[in-house]
Amino acid sequence: MSTLEIQDLRVSVATDQGPKEILKGLDLVVREGETHAIMGPNGAGKSTLGYALAGHPKYSVDGGSVTLDGQDVLAMSIDERARAGLFLAMQYPVEIPGVKVADFLRTAKTSLSGEAPPIRAWIKDVRGAMEHLRMDRSFAERNVNEGFSGGEKKRHEILQLELLKPRFAILDETDSGLDVDALKVVSEGVNRAREATGLGVVLITHYTRILRYIRPDFVHVLVDGRVAEEGGPELADRLEEEGYDRFLAAAAEENA
Repeated sequence: MSTLEIQDLRVSVATDQGPKEILKGLDLVVREGETHAIMGPNGAGKSTLGYALAGHPKYSVDGGSVTLDGQDVLAMSIDERARAGLFLAMQYPVEIPGVKVADFLRTAKTSLSGEAPPIRAWIKDVRGAMEHLRMDRSFAERNVNEGFSGGEKKRHEILQLELLKPRFAILDETDSGLDVDALKVVSEGVNRAREATGLGVVLITHYTRILRYIRPDFVHVLVDGRVAEEGGPELADRLEEEGYDRFLAAAAEENA
């Protein structure tokens, strides 16, 4: 069983005033097939976790370890992390002018597998995944994320997830900017990927609405760079009712 293990992770981000510590000793173990929801208020370090795992150069790992089946993730380059099976769905996917979606997807698949997929089978897979995500076939001929709506960008992220078949996916606020219908379609795509491949999911979100469609096995509340509380799906229901005030008060008292 594949396992992504994070121990005492400490991460800082470069600012105009110098490095700022964001993650202050985070522990997390995600096993194959599990879904972990990372919740918390703004500034808690949720997105920092995702970018640090993916290898974003703006974020500096100051301590701790990240391993994937015993392999040192932090020693890998960004592309090596992707080949090892890590996938990041970004909150704000970037535009790539001049690169068609179809070419981008096939190049990514070729890079991961080491050889180009057979064209007929690949076209069938792409069209099937797009149909599930309710995407018109003409979408494949558009430039990556150029002029896409928020919903189209998120569907494209999940299209990549279904086709590239990573071992672990970090979904950074995939629910932001989605209407109810798009949220359901995107969530169904994540669930399909998990059921088909045993995908492990780290689902970063502020709100509980996406958890109605992607049911987490574990919920972790991140406050001030640390996990303040952990539990099952019932913890998300409690957060819906109570919010984060009690965690913020406790963090403020600790830092006083």
